[in-house]
Amino acid sequence: MNTVHQFLFGIYPYIALAIFLLGSFIRFEREQYTWKSDSSQLLHQGNLRLGNILFHVGIIGLFFGHLVGLLTPVIVWDTLGLSHTAKQIFAMLAGGVLGVMCLMGLVILLHRRLTDPRIAAVTRTGDKVLLAWLLLTLLLGLSTLFVSASHLDGHMMVQLMNWAQHIVTFRGDAAGYIVDAPMLFKAHLFMGMTLFVIFPFTRLVHVWSGFASVFYLGRAWQLVRPRVRS
Repeated sequence: MNTVHQFLFGIYPYIALAIFLLGSFIRFEREQYTWKSDSSQLLHQGNLRLGNILFHVGIIGLFFGHLVGLLTPVIVWDTLGLSHTAKQIFAMLAGGVLGVMCLMGLVILLHRRLTDPRIAAVTRTGDKVLLAWLLLTLLLGLSTLFVSASHLDGHMMVQLMNWAQHIVTFRGDAAGYIVDAPMLFKAHLFMGMTLFVIFPFTRLVHVWSGFASVFYLGRAWQLVRPRVRS
């Protein structure tokens, strides 16, 4: 295991997480007027609804699928009687369906943003970089399915789980678990971690507001009274 590998998969995850959390906090504190999704719906409707639904259902499913799949201890799956092969096949099928949905939605949104003159005029360089980064990360993730299909024993999946679980529990040997992983997996991991680095500097910050909206369910009713004229 060389120094570059140790840095990218043993140290860089913590750098990415620190920038993600601290950067989001600083932006919320200092630039609240930029804390928005910058919707272009008023400029052009087009296929926005279809693209939005496909993209958001796909990417939310992928996020929580990765979260549960990587961070659930192996002993839990063994206790449930789910073999490594069965879990890998299920993960490939679910990830494939959600990934294709996300890809279709992203392509629709990307085409709409780059080809409509009015939307293209208000599209910043950061928006283009973000969309390109998401697209490449997604394509790399979908490409790993073909590699995984060639070995259904679940070994690589378990190694990735061990890596993720050692990272979140602050154990220094995490990088060693994926030292022999195919380069395609490593590239996908790096792109995914870097997405958290660029997160606070893009429109993605509105994701925080989406999760925070859950608290509105327990919020008291807002009373609106008509203005009484004297």
